[in-house]
Amino acid sequence: MNREKNLQQLQDKTKVWDIAVIGGGASGLGVALDAASRGLSVLLVEKADFAKGTSSRSTKLVHGGVRYLAQGQLSLVFEALKERGLLLKNAPHLTHNQSFLIPIYTWWDRIQYSIGLKIYDWMAGKLGLGPSNFISKEEALRRIPTLQPTRLQGAVVYQDGQFDDARLAIHLAQTADELGACLLNYSKVTGLSKDPTGKLTGLTFQDEMQKESHRIQAKMIVNATGVFADKILQLDNPSAAKTIQPSQGIHLILDLSFLGGTDALMIPKTKDGRVLFGVPWHNKLLLGTTDTIREKAKLEPEALQQEIDFVLETAGGYLTKKPSREDVIAVFAGLRPLARPKEGSTKTKEISRSHKIILSKSGLVSLTGGKWTTYRKMGEDTVAYFTRISGQALPKSNTSTQKIHGWTATIPAGHWGIYGSDAEKIKALASQNSSWQERIHPQFPNILVEVVWACEQEMALTVEDVLSRRIRMLILDPEAALASAESVARTMAGVLHKEEDWITTELTNFRKIAAKYLISKH
Repeated sequence: MNREKNLQQLQDKTKVWDIAVIGGGASGLGVALDAASRGLSVLLVEKADFAKGTSSRSTKLVHGGVRYLAQGQLSLVFEALKERGLLLKNAPHLTHNQSFLIPIYTWWDRIQYSIGLKIYDWMAGKLGLGPSNFISKEEALRRIPTLQPTRLQGAVVYQDGQFDDARLAIHLAQTADELGACLLNYSKVTGLSKDPTGKLTGLTFQDEMQKESHRIQAKMIVNATGVFADKILQLDNPSAAKTIQPSQGIHLILDLSFLGGTDALMIPKTKDGRVLFGVPWHNKLLLGTTDTIREKAKLEPEALQQEIDFVLETAGGYLTKKPSREDVIAVFAGLRPLARPKEGSTKTKEISRSHKIILSKSGLVSLTGGKWTTYRKMGEDTVAYFTRISGQALPKSNTSTQKIHGWTATIPAGHWGIYGSDAEKIKALASQNSSWQERIHPQFPNILVEVVWACEQEMALTVEDVLSRRIRMLILDPEAALASAESVARTMAGVLHKEEDWITTELTNFRKIAAKYLISKH
């Protein structure tokens, strides 16, 4: 992916794109990939970096949603389990099978979770990841030694998928790029253009890097901006009603010793009626999440004090090694773009997580809701509107078998795994310069050549792009990320031909952002 090359595609002012997508998170990338795979011409613009918002702040699960099963949302679970199976096949370098333990403390729990998860297995059909089963108390404590043993009867074990969300976003962008889509990060939509009848004909956006404005024409415009969807709806129609209710979910990163094994823990009932996950991820423990109504959509949401306490307290109720604030290495928050409930209803956990497509009078197509696991189906359903808007026939979608960039039958060992087939190319690049072979930080396996690769092939433009989303150091260990920022900035400056003042500005910006991922220890 080359940003300069993509900008050149805008030189032809007479070009009419088939689809212009606003938003470069899971939804927008799903739309761009589906459209490009059908041979449509696609332009995607993202105001920040790909997956900068909600799409890099998930619980890192590719799952059918055990919780939605309990709520009776069967069609959503069927759809998500099918998509889970497809994603594990199409991106084996970015996804894997993860076993989860639900600790059982009463006979009734044993019955309901055993039956519920057998139904979950059955719903997955041929795309299942393995059967669920009940294990003894001894076996449960062998697998998660820190489980609270008092009254423990055993555990129900089931299988779900796990992934690296921001890395998947980058690889989806690369896949769409290879299929001919034109993708641009740091490109903010400033206006929509219409014909005399009020139908959309194109959009204007500002390239935040070059500070240049571009106007393009498109047959169909998709609003896939997640929690910011209302901003685009109001750009289209200033009196548009609000459709999105942001709901915040936070995650804490701790040392993996709090679980003591490689199995994940699923706490099925918290006091707010949600589930809490403790999942091994990149050799750390990821603990979350919460569901807190927030009125304003922000690009860098911050965890609330009570959310941090809630996660620690809930996990502490199930573990003999109780985590405290001192143990938290990092905290990060994300906002779910839930459909705004009817007046009088406030329970976000009851709002359906299935996606919704809204067609405005002007022809604007807005994709809202949904979840990472179903990104592909969301893209397919959205692109299906193209015929309705343009009157043109549409080839069938083939993204269900589309291999994601980096696909390989043999996953490289260690941290190279997420690069898939690119790993060898990156190692070859490292041999050109001995300084690129140095580790970014002593506690992380990543080396500086990955920074070079991120700039040259993955459209990384800022230190935060690299340390937060290309390499996940910021959310795994903000202290380590801060310590690494200068060598990353200097390496980037060399590749991107930047001066000393660029390095200074980047470091100032990065320190401000990184501060939000650190937790005050008192």
